[in-house]
Amino acid sequence: MQAKQEKQPAAQAGNASTPGLRKTFKARHLTMIALGGSIGTGLFLASGGAIASSGPGGALLAYTAVGIMVYFLMTSLGELATYLPDSGSFSTYGTRFVSPAFGFAIGWNFWYNWAVTIAAELSAATVIIKYWFPDSPSMLWSLLFLLIMFGLNFLSSRGYGESEYWFAIIKIITVIVFLVVGVLMIFGIMGGKAVGLSNFQLGGSSFHGGFFAFVGVFMAAGFSFQGTELVGVAAGESENPRKNVPVAIRQVFWRILIFYIFAILVIGLLIPYTNPDLLRGGIDDIGVSPFTIVFNKAGLAIAASVMNAVILSSVLSAGNSGMYASTRVLYAMAKDGMAPRALGKLNRRGVPVGALLVTTAVGMLAFLASFFGDGAVYNWLLNASGMCGFINWLGIAVCHYRFRRAFVKQGHSLDELPYRAKWFPFGPLFAFALCMVAVFGQNMGAFTGSKIDWYGILVSYVSVPLFLLIWLGYGWFRKSSIVPLDKCDLSTHAE
Repeated sequence: MQAKQEKQPAAQAGNASTPGLRKTFKARHLTMIALGGSIGTGLFLASGGAIASSGPGGALLAYTAVGIMVYFLMTSLGELATYLPDSGSFSTYGTRFVSPAFGFAIGWNFWYNWAVTIAAELSAATVIIKYWFPDSPSMLWSLLFLLIMFGLNFLSSRGYGESEYWFAIIKIITVIVFLVVGVLMIFGIMGGKAVGLSNFQLGGSSFHGGFFAFVGVFMAAGFSFQGTELVGVAAGESENPRKNVPVAIRQVFWRILIFYIFAILVIGLLIPYTNPDLLRGGIDDIGVSPFTIVFNKAGLAIAASVMNAVILSSVLSAGNSGMYASTRVLYAMAKDGMAPRALGKLNRRGVPVGALLVTTAVGMLAFLASFFGDGAVYNWLLNASGMCGFINWLGIAVCHYRFRRAFVKQGHSLDELPYRAKWFPFGPLFAFALCMVAVFGQNMGAFTGSKIDWYGILVSYVSVPLFLLIWLGYGWFRKSSIVPLDKCDLSTHAE
């Protein structure tokens, strides 16, 4: 079978991209990759700012809405990834079910998003580590962390999977302990008298700040959930994707509901939204993380140090995931002829070393840019990357919608699908609509002030015209058009 797959033509390179990759991920790896990608600084730090901006009710509603959207996106990705498990999932699905130009644009968009994320996490890690070593050189720590990420990915995909599994376990245990302590405090069993619903009724309402504040929290929640889509990339190296991916998809929804929604509820009940510390919950001020505040109230004196360690593990986890995902997508695009062919080669352990080296170098160069021009170059890269995550989600919704329509149009029965996303076509259409709201609402403040902030608009929205330029430009040069539904490539070699 392997020899036959390697002879597939370029049009079917999505399948040909996986024969040399090792099928090492088990169900537990896929579950933790999807879950670990979504639990991070967005929950541990940004949740406090969300409650301060829109009140506990506004934050809870925003995170719930985004959680529902992510659920539909994950079921869409689950249907695609079980039918056609491929490490270049975003590029492959875009090429097959929309157009080669769309696959090219979405693939490079995904790679850029996560390559720059590596740089962002390196910067964050150096800030966090100075909590313990304030006078140490930043460059030393960034190099050390980069080498750790590189080493875990260079050894094998199993190295990434195992490290991400344990990173996720640390975060999950932290959230569970937080929820238990928080519930005990709400009922007065720990940390003094019971608080009940008093903080939800502060000021006569649990919603504050108005519509624009709510949209801002909606955006922050969207960034917090980004990373769940990595299971689509990891499916290409799963031992049994048609069994393991659906397991991961089903578990992730409930765990996100428990960890995110319940955590926001507990924070909102225990900490008044007027607490000024909630607005200072940045990566450089772990002491005012809402988690730290709650643990301190419960009398746990070492809360700040523990949360600092947990957040450091979250940052390293995000960088590690970014390196894995961007490397695999770059490798798959090279196999499809959408990136230099040299990046499509594997070593004896099934690792695309060329793609890994290029991704590592770009991540390091982006990090070095933070030292020049007061970080202007780095901030541009980072702001542009933020929008890319929502573009990736839009791509998932579009690809799934067209895949399902092509599947039916070509005479296939839905019973043939190893995993079927519920609520089609509502699911992908709903997710698409909310993603569009997130994209256009990225920086509404730039339009609503007394004077239009053109610089803010440019920094916030530059990824959109760039994506369209790459998509349309590739289509024009390669004469690539939208693939008719009855011509979409539905072949698969998945077992």
